[in-house]
Amino acid sequence: MVVCVCNAIRECQVREAARSGSTTACQAYRALGRQAKCGQCVPFARAIIDQERAAA
Repeated sequence: MVVCVCNAIRECQVREAARSGSTTACQAYRALGRQAKCGQCVPFARAIIDQERAAA
């Protein structure tokens, strides 16, 4: 599933960034070499990161 249309970031990429230590959407995007643009994806990315942190 696509999380961020502006940057073409997929859910699996956000999950991998979270597993690698990113604790915020901005950190995850930076780890992928991108940054949030319009911001509509940030709540969804944050929820994915929270899920990954809870599972760890």
